[in-house]
Amino acid sequence: MHAHHRTSSPDPAAGCGNVVTPGPDLRARLQAHTGLIVVCYCAAWCDTCRAYEPDFTRLAGQWPQHCFLWVDIEDHPALLGDDDVEDFPTLLVQSPQGNLFFGPLQPHIAHLERLVKSLEGRSQTIDGGPPPLAGLLSA
Repeated sequence: MHAHHRTSSPDPAAGCGNVVTPGPDLRARLQAHTGLIVVCYCAAWCDTCRAYEPDFTRLAGQWPQHCFLWVDIEDHPALLGDDDVEDFPTLLVQSPQGNLFFGPLQPHIAHLERLVKSLEGRSQTIDGGPPPLAGLLSA
């Protein structure tokens, strides 16, 4: 089980605040969320993921209007839909319109920072990747 469970802002229309992990209120929050959803798929046993997590958390603090979600794929495999993770870290960026990015990134936070900046305000979606996360979470 992933040891870093976090709580976050109670306002579902706002960003998620800090990095969150799947929990009972997440579905409603994601359904009401209007910013980007930035997901890092990881595994507790992965040293690269453990080293990346503090930077991911710091980056989340810079963009409170977006929801940053840390998903241990062994604890929450359903949040991948029918997709698989081939390398860590694998990132998903969703907007209310759909997926904007899905795939592995080099584990340097500057790459994710540039990616999020480039995707803010973009409406063109990509094919592939998990379906909307709110729909993958059980009610």
